[in-house]
Amino acid sequence: MKHKIAIPEEKLDDIFANRLRKVKLIDENFPGYLALAEGDKKALHYLVRACKMMNDVSLEQDHPLNLELKKELEQEAKTSSHAAKALRLFNSFNGASGHNGIDQEPIEIFEGVHLLPGRNFYPQDLEVEKFHRILKDMLKSGRKEEVKKILSARTFVRYDGKGGLKAIDYTEYFAPQFSKIANELELAAHYSTNEAFNDFLGWQAQALLQNNEDMDMLADKHWAVLQDTPLEFTISRENYDDEITPTVFDDAELKTLLEEAGIEPIAKDMLGARAGIINKEGTKLLLTFKEQMKSLAQKMPFVEKYHQTITDGENLKQTMVDVDLAALQGDFAQCRGAITTAENLPNDDKLSVKTGGGRRNVYHRQVRMSFDAERDKKLLQALVAPEFHQYYDHEADHIFVIGHENGHSLGPDSFYKDALGAYRHIIEENKADVVSIVMMPEYVKSGVIDELMLKKIYTTWVIRFLSKAKPIESHRVGDLIHFNFLLEKGAIRINSDRKIEVDFEKMPQAVSKLLDETIEIQLSRSPQKAKAWIDKYTKWEDLQIYIANTLQSLGVKNYIEIEAYF
Repeated sequence: MKHKIAIPEEKLDDIFANRLRKVKLIDENFPGYLALAEGDKKALHYLVRACKMMNDVSLEQDHPLNLELKKELEQEAKTSSHAAKALRLFNSFNGASGHNGIDQEPIEIFEGVHLLPGRNFYPQDLEVEKFHRILKDMLKSGRKEEVKKILSARTFVRYDGKGGLKAIDYTEYFAPQFSKIANELELAAHYSTNEAFNDFLGWQAQALLQNNEDMDMLADKHWAVLQDTPLEFTISRENYDDEITPTVFDDAELKTLLEEAGIEPIAKDMLGARAGIINKEGTKLLLTFKEQMKSLAQKMPFVEKYHQTITDGENLKQTMVDVDLAALQGDFAQCRGAITTAENLPNDDKLSVKTGGGRRNVYHRQVRMSFDAERDKKLLQALVAPEFHQYYDHEADHIFVIGHENGHSLGPDSFYKDALGAYRHIIEENKADVVSIVMMPEYVKSGVIDELMLKKIYTTWVIRFLSKAKPIESHRVGDLIHFNFLLEKGAIRINSDRKIEVDFEKMPQAVSKLLDETIEIQLSRSPQKAKAWIDKYTKWEDLQIYIANTLQSLGVKNYIEIEAYF
């Protein structure tokens, strides 16, 4: 091989034998598939093909060598067991490198191939200081429109050969791939039986073919209103991975120049694709929570200080579906210590939301059903006081996630959140978690859940946020904040046996205080205040280390493999 595999074969054997969690997607024998109309069955196959094509796009976005390295492994795997195992890990990460949820540094499959802070969105040798200097020079020389494109979510950035940078829209960069994907969507629309879904597929196909943000907006708006359809298809656009663009908020001079030019920097979108079948029973549960959202929006802290698009007009701009998955590709398939359980899109930075469009929550049934019941028992015995074992419940966890995804639709918009720069995702994910917990008593009042379920949700959330290692990823950093904050406020405590207890009486007041502080950070638009607050509540001392070591001693399946059958 041109590139040398960095991980010994015996370590790969250990990963697959002892540390791997499998997520099995549906196949053609799945009852929901068999119940589909023949046209929808054909359409689903075309949608799955579109997802697989999108995966190559995501691989190229993630690292400039990913596609080359994957081909090398596929060829070598024909004769080498070591290469075959490395390919299996590559497919788990959906890339040549990734975090595993435990180790502080990323796991690198190949020698010398590192996870890049700017992924492949930016030149590999572009350092932050140089990036800022070039942008300032371009702004001062009147190249405002090019800087706006460079700081757009939908572009690749390359040197222009004149000492500056240039932006290439992803519809141009990936024109051949997007054309093929659009064709698959049009074929799916030919066979699908649902008119509204077919209309969306048409708009989505056109959005892939045109360098025009308005087309993405229209596709998003048609997607966000889908509620009663047999099938699900999404091209996701989320910007967690780009670590270069958010740094512009750290340079005071550059930040001022951008504000004067009216440029809103947005981190680059990593693309994912999902296809599946709507589960009607699961969706029915979600809709019981939807009914409360308008009233919950008015109960958010400092609600008079910001606009919430979800409350515009008479109708709630939010749809929700539970999906049995046939395909998870691209960004969804980057299983790097975690896998997406649910998603609330489009994000605030998208034009469809800014122009009054709604949002759509999609829940991944096969992901949430892949838990390890035996390990759960061991965890409770090791770290939780016996009287609280009765309150640990996977349905409670699902309800918490529903509240989390709904929470993303509440609170300050992207004007506030994006200004936090590198800290925006940590604060936002923390906010969504805490909104979920703060609002649960309101669901009790409205009869959606009962008092027993409320205790289960509190307890299961606490157990859920215990850290198995010092966290790096945004959601997990939020978990550590929750633990330290609630411990400080007495809502959780450690007894003499070093077991966790939950104070149900103190929990509502503590989480309300946590939400107040979180919203204040977002409203401040200050990366410095966000960093100071995160630093305060992410201490990692003897107690946190003890919990992490205990969790690891139980066996941690921190590598994830998606088994797909379509």
